[in-house]
Amino acid sequence: MGKEKFHINIVVIGHVDSGKSTTTGHLIYKLGGIDKRVIERFEKEAAEMNKRSFKYAWVLDKLKAERLTTEVKSVEMHHESLVEALPGDNVGFNVKNVAVKDLKRGYVASNSKDDPAKGAANFTSQVIIMNHPGQIGNGYAPVLDCHTSHIAVKFSEILTKIDRRSGKEIEKEPKFLKNGDAGMVKMTPTKPMVVETFSEYPPLGRFAVRDMRQTVAVGVIKSVDKKDPTGAKVTKAAVKKGAK
Repeated sequence: MGKEKFHINIVVIGHVDSGKSTTTGHLIYKLGGIDKRVIERFEKEAAEMNKRSFKYAWVLDKLKAERLTTEVKSVEMHHESLVEALPGDNVGFNVKNVAVKDLKRGYVASNSKDDPAKGAANFTSQVIIMNHPGQIGNGYAPVLDCHTSHIAVKFSEILTKIDRRSGKEIEKEPKFLKNGDAGMVKMTPTKPMVVETFSEYPPLGRFAVRDMRQTVAVGVIKSVDKKDPTGAKVTKAAVKKGAK
């Protein structure tokens, strides 16, 4: 007979930004609850944001992520076959009737029958300014790195300045944000872009703001105003398939 396994419930209590997610994520990793390759991917993403500790906090995002299924021929990660892929996984998959030339960086695969991906007309985000030499005001147009997208966005409107720890509003419609400030900002992408709220799909709802060859801010998406999908492009390969 094997050894009896014991299950325990752990509750982590602490103030905002005290490291609850980081501590819990590190514990889960040490206990073998998440694959080393996933941590390595999180570590790379966190390093690009100058937030190395995020790699453990994102472990919780991984565990909470809702599983998606889609009809594909095969799914692979690092040349190893997978049964399924979760939101945020960097995988390759083989699908029918889609030409390679129709796919571009930043495209998001989704289930057409269950909350399909849609382009964002604009979105509201909670942003923390980390490393900018001046003041950021309405009309600022940096590049946003969100999942695999690398697209210029416009800070259409700085809605509020908030306390970065409590989230409490400090000032409504401030003229600018500077280093150390946090705020709610309405953003408009300059090209087609798919994003989601961080609460629903974490890997599609966190981003780094890039300018002057460095990360100047980070943020999470709170709400998304999505475009009408009726004008979505139909690939030539799909049209050809439908004509048969």
